[in-house]
Amino acid sequence: MIEIEFEKYVEFEFKDTTSQLDVLIDIIIRDGNCIMKSDWLARLYEIEIKSLKTKIKDLKSSIDKENNSIDDFRERDYQIYKACLETAYNNDKENNLDKKVTQDELSILLTLASKLELSQEEVRLINYMVLPIEKQNIENIINELKNIGVIFFSKKSNTVYVADEIIRNLRKVRKKDVADKYFRRVLKSLKDPQINLACRKHNIEWQNISLDQKIKKIIKEGIPFSALLTTDIYKDGTKLSEKKVFLNDLFENGLNTSKSLKGSTIEEKVQNIIEYFDEIERDERVGISLEGYDQLLNDLNSNLPKSNDLLKNEFELQDNYVLNSEYLLDFNIKPRDVLEVIDTDELKKFCDKLDIKTRGNTILNILESYKDAENLSLENYEHFAYRDINKIKENGINVKEADIGLQFEDLTKKIFEELKFNVDEKLKKELNTNKDKIDILLNLGNKQLILVECKTSKDKGFNKFSTVSRQLKSYVKLAEKNDYTIIKSLLIAPEFSDDFVSECNLEYELNLSLIKAKSLFNILDAFKDSKKHKEFPHNLLMKDVVIQEERIVKALAK
Repeated sequence: MIEIEFEKYVEFEFKDTTSQLDVLIDIIIRDGNCIMKSDWLARLYEIEIKSLKTKIKDLKSSIDKENNSIDDFRERDYQIYKACLETAYNNDKENNLDKKVTQDELSILLTLASKLELSQEEVRLINYMVLPIEKQNIENIINELKNIGVIFFSKKSNTVYVADEIIRNLRKVRKKDVADKYFRRVLKSLKDPQINLACRKHNIEWQNISLDQKIKKIIKEGIPFSALLTTDIYKDGTKLSEKKVFLNDLFENGLNTSKSLKGSTIEEKVQNIIEYFDEIERDERVGISLEGYDQLLNDLNSNLPKSNDLLKNEFELQDNYVLNSEYLLDFNIKPRDVLEVIDTDELKKFCDKLDIKTRGNTILNILESYKDAENLSLENYEHFAYRDINKIKENGINVKEADIGLQFEDLTKKIFEELKFNVDEKLKKELNTNKDKIDILLNLGNKQLILVECKTSKDKGFNKFSTVSRQLKSYVKLAEKNDYTIIKSLLIAPEFSDDFVSECNLEYELNLSLIKAKSLFNILDAFKDSKKHKEFPHNLLMKDVVIQEERIVKALAK
């Protein structure tokens, strides 16, 4: 409800034909422009105005020239729209009023542009051919956008922020069905003759330039995504049934969704493709581990040195060096988005250098080679704790439900190893019996050990204290029998019930502390960020009954 009201509100602001809101919004909704310094926004705005004036001059010159390269029908469409706009803008002057386009006139013009199948860029160029466009002050621009509620502005850092939800709404206002990166993904799945048809229809240069250059021009022109898949890429006389078959194949095979495309009409099918991209845009999953993403970026920098500048320019990023996973994810730029802006031939060279197979889909082959299974599983550590098989599989990890407990134990070992503990598997095997099987032993030296027990549970609040207590006490006796001292027992689980915590509070023999799986993972992150500690200070685990993540993170940051 709020989203609909916001869209209506912004659409109302568009009625002011002198606001240049269309120019500003088109800058904001581009991939990579959700966080910008004010001077960077000013620079992008200045470039946009300069580019607009050049394009307007070129289009006006082409229309006025008798033997131009514009298709006769397309030129007629331009002349019709331009004549209607001139009438709407100038008719107030006859009544001794300021020249303007009224709301009613604008709604008629928008309908006319839609029926003439003009792209956003074509409409914008003709609009500013008739309505004068002048460069505005950046402070006024920021204030205008802030007052409308489109941006947040921090005076302290001089930074403009645009929320993902607002960007999605602004796209709807500008009749952009999908983000540019997903439009690019679809265009790369089309054949060259289909791209040429779309270019010819919208008066885009298509001869003697590469496929990648044509794709960039189509995206820049603002051709409606739905119009492209409904009409623009088909030859005259193409049957409706043939279009449906093509869209089904594009969705399942071209985009590698491995899903069937639903919808009985062509409009429903296109809408379902749009909804698919909307769903993956909201999805925070990266597809490969963060370490795998960083390794991919490092390899791109080493083997394709122009990658950094290419990404910087394509996504209009302000920083000089942008090949960093955390930085790119702040702009919702994921590994596949990165690879899709690189020229196909360059990607093949990259594959050859790193011995990655090129047969089939090159981009998917590259992503598969950087899918570090161990780190990807570690990033899903909490899902393993909760035995959430659906989430685990959705995130690209193949595991049987029966193996989740063992996998959780292995991941916990990995975490303690990365915390630089001595996870003593050899001693564990020596101590274990057929009856008593310790999960993890941390050997501190001098015959001192920390005992770690791992428990997974689908239920919220692990509550089997008596069972765990018996297990741990038998393990302690086992260690003492072999002249070792258990100085601490740790229980790792997704979370704990209040009753479990209360009973643990009363237990004095085990010196037991409880750690939530999410807390342990966050403690590992904090340790990795810590420059002071080369190994984890185990004394930080000796105090609490339920280990306080905030206390440990703060201590590591000192």
